[in-house]
Amino acid sequence: MPHTRMAIVAFDRISPFHLSVPCLVFGEPRPGIPPYELTVCAVEPGRLRSSAGFDLHVEHGLEALAEAQTVIVPSWHDSTEPAPQALLDALVAAHERGARLVGLCLGAFLLAEAGLLDGRRATTHWACAHAFAERFPAVRLEPEVLYVEDGPLLTSAGTAAGLDCCLHLLRLHCGSEAANQVARSLVVAPHRQGGQAQFIPQPLPAGTRDDRLAGLLDQVRAHLDQPHSLDELANRALMSRRTFTRRFRSLTGSTFGTWLLAERLALSQRLLESTDRSVDSIAGLAGFGSSAALRQHFSRAFGLSPSAYRLSFQGR
Repeated sequence: MPHTRMAIVAFDRISPFHLSVPCLVFGEPRPGIPPYELTVCAVEPGRLRSSAGFDLHVEHGLEALAEAQTVIVPSWHDSTEPAPQALLDALVAAHERGARLVGLCLGAFLLAEAGLLDGRRATTHWACAHAFAERFPAVRLEPEVLYVEDGPLLTSAGTAAGLDCCLHLLRLHCGSEAANQVARSLVVAPHRQGGQAQFIPQPLPAGTRDDRLAGLLDQVRAHLDQPHSLDELANRALMSRRTFTRRFRSLTGSTFGTWLLAERLALSQRLLESTDRSVDSIAGLAGFGSSAALRQHFSRAFGLSPSAYRLSFQGR
């Protein structure tokens, strides 16, 4: 499995939660998932204060970044405070030798400060998006999404989106089943698309109507090979098209078309990873209708063809 050596950067006044997110996803031994070589490091190893009032002891310095295949920067403690130059230099060096770099929440500020996000797509916590855009105008900021992958660089929004981002990274390394297994153990959603909204202004009120909508989506997931239209589902939910669209976005954070495509792509990934079915067969089972349509959507979403995706997992 590629990218097994991973370095996580700690620093003074770090949030214990943000530090623990990649440690939980990648540092816990789990049956059937190859182990990662995970190292927590700091600019100056030794005692670090946490934002929660207790101290941490970090044994390793930035030399850990020199051998890591993936480097994760958890949320920086202050969006207005510059990072140490030694850390920025180490991030640039890791990037130049081909490591994947991940900035969780305000960790995106450090990747941007190092100049690594210039001309690239990125995101960060919505509350700091304006400050980020003003400070780093060369970055193509997408402040409304959960996480963004642009080549070897990944950035995420805050808190729970960091979990989504790490699960996405695990899915890239080990496949959907491994990511789903870890998600189940953490009792979180197995897959939230990176383009999903960070924040839903009006939560969906609880009630039988909402239960019916959630149950309807479960039925769609179970029959992705069949055609599904917005009008048909609105009728089945006993709602107008406008009401259904509003409630659907409140529940999922996306439009019905975007959600349906994401579900079909996720099923295609699982079938490519775990079965020997042909691409034509998978296209039918996932509801794409033709292998050409599957290839088009799959390549656009993941940057490679279904066959190349399957080969990459067969070699792991």
